[in-house]
Amino acid sequence: MKISIITVCYNSVATLGDTLASVAAQDHPDVEHIVVDGGSTDGTQALVEQAGQHVKVFVSEPDKGIYDAMNKGIRRATGDVVGFINADDFYPSHDVLSAVAKVFEDPGVEVCYGDLCYVRQDDTSRIVRYWQSSDFQPGLFLRGWCPPHPTFFARREVYLRHGLFDLRYRIAADVEIMSRFLEVVRLRARYLPKLLVKMRMGGTTNRSLRNIWQQNREIADALKSHGLPFSLPRFALSKVLSRGRQFVARPD
Repeated sequence: MKISIITVCYNSVATLGDTLASVAAQDHPDVEHIVVDGGSTDGTQALVEQAGQHVKVFVSEPDKGIYDAMNKGIRRATGDVVGFINADDFYPSHDVLSAVAKVFEDPGVEVCYGDLCYVRQDDTSRIVRYWQSSDFQPGLFLRGWCPPHPTFFARREVYLRHGLFDLRYRIAADVEIMSRFLEVVRLRARYLPKLLVKMRMGGTTNRSLRNIWQQNREIADALKSHGLPFSLPRFALSKVLSRGRQFVARPD
């Protein structure tokens, strides 16, 4: 089973090396790593040339943002399954993609996802927040639930059938596409109870309160556009409680 991994980046020379190394170290035998750069000027391109010998496709050109770059990656992907790992994220173990491939051996599975933890930027061994996901049930997105997008894998045909990232959403197109696949299309999903990705704190979404507000406003718009009965009090309260637990709770 061929798995395409898409990394989008822009001026990411400080962190991209860990991402490249963690993909290269995967023990799954058939991985297509696609790196889509937005035209970096900080040496990112040179880093990919030096440390990304395993990279099958490298594109460096201006884009219209993160999700436009992700769509470019999907269009170039040739794998059976497509996943994403951001330029400041990395896989915590060498068997992440082989575990994902095993899930997709079941022909009934169309998407799968797992757990993610946030780590400190200056010490990636220090866990700040553990995002433990769960089995999907209809209506969960209305209560602020969603899988961690870097752990979200889908069969490539899913994107061909149900569309790519909606560029109307600048900062929450990942939540929109997952809610579309799960709440609207009701794709057959499997939760993989395993830590799949480590993410450094300070990403685009959680970089500022303004971005957090903007993301949640876009999520509300997306859920309403899907015809789901969105309630701001229910969504906000559930999300605050669940995110709060992630800072203190750890899996058994």
